[in-house]
Formats: sequence, C-alpha cells, structure tokens
Amino acid sequence: MTVMYKARTGTPRLRPGPGGLPRGQVTQIQRSRMLAAAVEAVEDVGYARMTVAQVIGRARVSRKTFYDVFTDREDCFLAAFEQALGQASVIAQEAYERESNWRDGIRAALARLLMFMDEEPGLAKLCIVEALGAGERVLERRAKVLDELAEVIDRGRLATNATREPPEVTAEGVVGAIFAVLHTRVLENGKERLTDLLGSLMSMIVLPYLGARAAGRELSRPPLEIPNEGRTRTPARHKDPLEGLNMRLTYRTVRVLMVIAEHPGASNREIAEGSGIVDQGQISKLLNRLARLKLVENLGEGQEKGAANAWHLTARGAQVERATRPR
Repeated sequence: MTVMYKARTGTPRLRPGPGGLPRGQVTQIQRSRMLAAAVEAVEDVGYARMTVAQVIGRARVSRKTFYDVFTDREDCFLAAFEQALGQASVIAQEAYERESNWRDGIRAALARLLMFMDEEPGLAKLCIVEALGAGERVLERRAKVLDELAEVIDRGRLATNATREPPEVTAEGVVGAIFAVLHTRVLENGKERLTDLLGSLMSMIVLPYLGARAAGRELSRPPLEIPNEGRTRTPARHKDPLEGLNMRLTYRTVRVLMVIAEHPGASNREIAEGSGIVDQGQISKLLNRLARLKLVENLGEGQEKGAANAWHLTARGAQVERATRPR
C-alpha cells in the first residue's frame, strides 16, 4: 500500500499503511508542515489575521488533523515560535562558544543571528514582531528569552576594567534597545540587510561595559563578510520541505535518507545494510531515484574504476530527512 498521494499542487498527502510510515511519524511530518504553513501565513498576513483555515489550507491537512496536534491557533504559533528559537539558539551558542572571550563571542553570535534572520525573514518577523501580539503564553516565553539574553550580555560586567561596573539592569536595557532596533528594521521589510547593523549593535552592547573607545572600534570594524551566494540569492521563505516532492514516501525511503545523514559518504552496500534492504538492485534504483529528485548526490563518481559510491544528502535532502525523521 502506498503511504503518500501527490496532491494537485505537488504537495504530498501522507497516509499510514502496512509497510509504510508509522502513524506517529506521519503525525510528526504533518506537524512540521503545519508549522511551516503557520510561519508562511504569519509572514503574509500577520498573527492577528492568521486563521486555522489558512494554516490547514497551506499545509493541505484536515481541520481534524490540526486539532489532533494543536489546541488552537495560539498553540500552533507558540510551537512555531519554539522551533524558531531552537534553531536560533543552536546557531548563536555554537558561534559564541568558539570564541575565547566575551566580546568576540557576542559579536560572533550576533553576526550569525543577523545572517539567520536575513535568510529567514518569515521567522524574523514571527519572533521579533508578531510574537508581541500572539497571546499570554507566547509573551511569557518571549520574556524568558529576553531574560536569558540579558544574562549573557551581563557577563560583560566581568570583562570590564572600570572601577565602577554597570548595574545589572544595564543588560536588560541593552537587550531591549537591540530588539527595538530590529523591530523597526524587520517592519521595513528588507530595505536594509540586518547584517549591516552588526557594528552599530555591537557598539551599543560594549559601550556600558568596555567604554567609548571599544564602542568606537566596533563601529570602525570592517562590515560582516557574507558569502557571494548569500549576497545574491533571494531570502528563503520558510516553506514546507515536502512541497513538490513527486515521490511516494515510504518507511524504506526515510530509512535510506537517515542512514546517509548519519553516515555521509556511505556506499550502496552500507546504505542497504543500514536501511534493511537486502536486494542490491533495489537500493541502486532507490538511490538513483533520490538523485534524480536532487535529494542525494554521489560524490564517489569519477573515482578509479571499482571504487565505491559515496552518497551525501543535498541541502533539499537534508531538509526532507529532518522533516521525516522519527522523533
């Protein structure tokens, strides 16, 4: 039995069945699609005008499916907000921890966050603008995030050499000022890249802790270097990763993507063993189909005759794998 039927728009519709995806995994995939749809709806019309009908229409799921997963539209928004925060937190923490001191760590983390928001304007609008009017639970979560950011900024008091260190409330004021600036720029809808604000925002951050000279140096530092592809490409909309995927999504397919994600460069035989496929002809056909769909690529081609294939996920393949991975 097939587990996916192609909708007229090219967005797959999921159905559990014998030999297919477990029901719980189908629910997780549908949840991911609804979150992507919610972000898109909020980007287009704002939270105040976002409706359940808009979400399920974009995600191509039933109203019952929505209410099986979320209590109401605020619950859906909160889940999308949490997902965005999780992505941003990982990006910022990794950048911060790679540096050896507070100032460089803050700059690295802020730079990555600004790049992330430039790349995902829908998520930036959701987190910076629309969260302010999205209900009590969202506001409570937002307040907690601001407190956590203030704690990181407050570490600057340990970096200062001044005889009188700033009071604790300084960090709260700095975070509030940064969010006010970002709020204005996001509302301007891309008139200015957020990464262009790096020097100014860093100057605001270090001024109360390291003084005017350090703040001035932040303003005079070279602008953030963005890869060429990042300068020219259109900012990505937070789309459903399964949209337009013209194939049946089976448990076997998901397992193959997971094995490649966990073992980049795996050969046909290694992927077959990891995904439980005995027939080497079947694994070859499946891998070739995934390659035609640009979900995987064989970087082992062109090696010496007889060398093993080396399969890797493409960027789209990685998105599909994350969206379908069992949780």
